[in-house]
Amino acid sequence: MRTEMNRRTFLKAATLAAAMPAFLERYHARAAPLRKKVKITDLKVMLVRGVSLQHPMVKIETDAGISGIGESYWGGGIKDMMLTYLRRALIGEDPLAIDRLYTKMVQQTGGAGSTGGVTVTAISGVEIALWDLAGKILDAPVYELLGGKHRNSVRAYWTAGPNVTSPQSIRKFVDELKTHPFGFTAIKTGFARKRDSNEPYSRHLSADDLTANAKGFAELRDVMGDGYEFAVHCHWEFDWPDALALARAVAPSKPWWLEDPMPPDYSESWTRLTAQSPTPILTGENLYTRHGFKPFIVNGGCHIIQIDIPKAGGLLESKKIADLADIFYMPVCAHNVASPLGAMASVHCAASIRDFKAHESAAISPEWSRMVIADGPLVKDGRFQLFEKPGLGVELNEDYVRTRLAPGEQWWG
Repeated sequence: MRTEMNRRTFLKAATLAAAMPAFLERYHARAAPLRKKVKITDLKVMLVRGVSLQHPMVKIETDAGISGIGESYWGGGIKDMMLTYLRRALIGEDPLAIDRLYTKMVQQTGGAGSTGGVTVTAISGVEIALWDLAGKILDAPVYELLGGKHRNSVRAYWTAGPNVTSPQSIRKFVDELKTHPFGFTAIKTGFARKRDSNEPYSRHLSADDLTANAKGFAELRDVMGDGYEFAVHCHWEFDWPDALALARAVAPSKPWWLEDPMPPDYSESWTRLTAQSPTPILTGENLYTRHGFKPFIVNGGCHIIQIDIPKAGGLLESKKIADLADIFYMPVCAHNVASPLGAMASVHCAASIRDFKAHESAAISPEWSRMVIADGPLVKDGRFQLFEKPGLGVELNEDYVRTRLAPGEQWWG
């Protein structure tokens, strides 16, 4: 009986997910008069140094003199993949046929779109540039082309935090949080653990570790107050009994979620953990496309999914993932270690997702913000701002980006 119900549930989800592209009707209607009137002439890539990562940025040029820009998740081989395979797939094509071009890029890179890695990451950055280009051609913000925004700004959470074993560190950090110029009201921070040099790959927490975390996060909650949220990032470190033990230890402090407590591949242990955890379980930053997220969503392998949008397949693929999750009333968050360009692309997608919870701000600072030119601050009152300009609403700050080019790189060289 249970097998039959699971089968029925999955078939229902698959049927509803297949109908999802209807939200693109507005885009297609607007694009129809311009279909086949603009052609892609080139694809260019440059690597830009961020705070701690190199950001692969892509530019798509057309015979209409209009270009679109995007960014993929960081990693080796991204630039070569774009220039060797994806450029060849796009030149001469209609830039408004985004879903078809996504399919073509997957097919011409060995059909690897369902398995992830460098291929999907590179395709994601190119797909984002196509949406920016489409918005500029159609004179519309990308969030409008994705079906319209469900919110006027997107809640941000700041990845930073104190040493939770030190009350002094906690108080100092909360003072910094409450006076931060971007007005954050939510953070994601790490846990406490004493490493055993004899067991460097252990997935276990000691009784002392559990007590330290219970005490430390209780102190953090007390100092922060209920007007702020905190999440606990576990960096894929535990087996499921120890993940459950940590979830129970921190539950009285009311964390937003426990993030990536086990290695990223799906197993039934994720479902057992989620069913028993008193703290919401979140995962997803290392998953790719609908295929990677499907077992977690359909089998209840987490409470909340988190998509890295410039990594998992781009804007439309992420919207499809979110719509599949919505069938199961599962909220969505966004992982983000991108430059402001990739972050704002991700924010457009987040704005178009109905049940969206929060968007990461990992490397955010005034220095970080200088990388783009926008009509106002990127983050205000703890929320990413949306701009009504066509495309992604931001452009690269050429003078600044030139100072941040990776060794051997040239401005759109």
